[in-house]
Amino acid sequence: MLKTIEKSINILNQKEKNPKLSKKKLYGLELVLEVFDCDLQILTSEKKIREFIIGASNITKLQRYRSPQIKRFMGGGLFGEGYSFFQFLSSSSITGHFIEPDRLAFINIFSCSLFDHKEAANFTKEFFKAKRIRSKLIVH
Repeated sequence: MLKTIEKSINILNQKEKNPKLSKKKLYGLELVLEVFDCDLQILTSEKKIREFIIGASNITKLQRYRSPQIKRFMGGGLFGEGYSFFQFLSSSSITGHFIEPDRLAFINIFSCSLFDHKEAANFTKEFFKAKRIRSKLIVH
């Protein structure tokens, strides 16, 4: 895990190449995930979504604050029906939006502490039994 975290923030340690980076303060990591071809039974289950939130928050090692907000929306947007959720963590959050007709999930994990972003992405892919995942890590 430590090597993964070090790779995630190595841009902050390249002081010789860019002196401006040496003054940059690390505020946290944000992992943006697009999850394709998810298992529809998982994507449409509020119980399974709660399980995902618990597992993902355990990876960040941050405490969940209160219960997650999980709501199912019946269209009204551009992409049809699906669940959306929000979970506060200590100074952090996990959010998700699902598009059931296309079996897509969009997950965002923001943490003020370091976490293993590869573990979080792998956990997400395996949990939703997805065929493919695309991720972007943002260092704040």
